Amino acid sequence: MRVLGIDFGSKRIGLAISDETGTIALGLDYLDGGSDKSVSEAIVRLASTRGVGKIVLGIPLRMNGQPSEQTERTLRFLETLRRTTNLTIERWDERLTTKQAERALLEGDVRRKDRREKIDQLAAQILLQSYLDAHNLTPEE
Repeated sequence: MRVLGIDFGSKRIGLAISDETGTIALGLDYLDGGSDKSVSEAIVRLASTRGVGKIVLGIPLRMNGQPSEQTERTLRFLETLRRTTNLTIERWDERLTTKQAERALLEGDVRRKDRREKIDQLAAQILLQSYLDAHNLTPEE
C-alpha cells in the first residue's frame, strides 16, 4: 500500500509518496496553494492515480507542542480533505521538517531559486519517511 505524505503550507503543499512496500518515501512535487476544496480535490485525484491507500498530513506544532495559527489552518484543511475522500488520513507531527529540508538543501549546495522550489517537497518526504520508520509498515523478514 502506498502512503501519500503532505506538508501543508499557505503558499505551497509539498507532496511525497512511499514505495509499494511502505519503506521508502519519495518526493513527488508540490501543489500551489488555493482553496482547501480545490487542493483537496487535486490531492484525491493524485492519490487515485498513484494507488494511494493512506494519507499522512503533517501537523505543524510549536516547539513546546502547542498549536499555532498554521496548525489551525492545517486542521481546517484536514476536515475538508476528510469530506473529499474515504481514504484513511493520519496526522503526523512535522516539527522541524522544513528546517531539516532547508539544511539538507544548503548542504547539497542547491541554488537559492531551486531551494524554494524543492523545500516543500523535501519537507513532505522527511515527514513521510519519519512516519514510515515509526510505523515499520514493512513485513518482518
